Amino acid sequence: MPGGRLLVLRRCGVVGHPVAHSLSPAMHRAAYVHLGLDWTYDAVDVAPGALHAHVRGLDDTWRALSVTAPHKRDALALAESADDVATLVGGANTLLLDGSVRAANTDVPGAVAALRERGIGELGTVRVLGAGATAASLAVAVRELGAERLELVVRDADRARETVGVAEQVGLRVGVHGFGDAEGPGETDLLVSTIPGAGLVDGLGADPGSWLDGALAVFDVVYDPWPTRVTSAAVAAGLPTVTGLDLLAHQAAEQVRLMVDGDVSAVVLRDAALEELGRRLGTAARDRSTA
Repeated sequence: MPGGRLLVLRRCGVVGHPVAHSLSPAMHRAAYVHLGLDWTYDAVDVAPGALHAHVRGLDDTWRALSVTAPHKRDALALAESADDVATLVGGANTLLLDGSVRAANTDVPGAVAALRERGIGELGTVRVLGAGATAASLAVAVRELGAERLELVVRDADRARETVGVAEQVGLRVGVHGFGDAEGPGETDLLVSTIPGAGLVDGLGADPGSWLDGALAVFDVVYDPWPTRVTSAAVAAGLPTVTGLDLLAHQAAEQVRLMVDGDVSAVVLRDAALEELGRRLGTAARDRSTA
C-alpha cells in the first residue's frame, strides 16, 4: 500500500501427531499479545516419519516450530546444529528456522524452573515412570537439582537403553524395573510420571495413588486429560506437586525467548493454558449434556 507500512508475516507453530490437544497455540498467542507482536502460531498434525519433509517444505515466513511427540528425536536428526542439551538427551522440542535449521531443548530448563517454582530441590533419589524422550530430559533436569540415583519403571527394559545412557552420562546411578517386577514403590524424593492416561491404566493399574507411597513430591508431566489421575491423587495426598501445565508453561517461556527474542512470564502462559482448558472442558460438558 503506497505510504503504508509493509507487514511481513511471521509464522510459528507446533508439530506433533496427534496435536489437536496441544495448549501451545494458546500460550504462544498469549505471549505475542503480551509482547505486542503480530505473529501467528498454529498446531499442525505431522505424521510419524514426515517431519523432515514438512520442515523442508516450509516457506521463509516460518520462523520456528515447537516439537512434540513423536518427533523430538527426528527434530534433532534433521537440524544442522543443536544446543548442548538437545544433543545430550537425544531429542529437541524446538526448531529455529533462520536460514538454517537449529535445534534446541527447552524441556530441561523448563523442568528445572517448574520444580524450583514449587520449592522442590536438593534431590537425592528420583523414580520415573516411563523411559521415553521426556524421561531423558527429566533425568538431566533432576541431576541439575542434585539427584544421585534414578529408578526407571518401564514396560520394556530394552526401550529404556537410550534414557539409561543419558542418565549415566550426567552421573546418575540408574536402576531399571518393569511395572510387574518392581518390589513396591519404596521411598523416593520425587516421583515423576511421563505416562499418558491410557497407558497409566495399562501399566500401573487402576489406583495410581498406590505409586505415591513413599514419595515426598510428585511431578506429573502429562496434562491431557486434565487433571490427570496422578496429579489428582498427589494433591489429595497433600504432596508438593508439579504439573504438566507447570512444565509446559516454563518450557514455553524459554521457547518464546528463543523464537522471538522476547521475555514473558511463565505465569502469563500458564494462565492462558488454564483458560483454554476451561473453555474445552466447558465445551465438553455442554456436548455431554446434549448427547
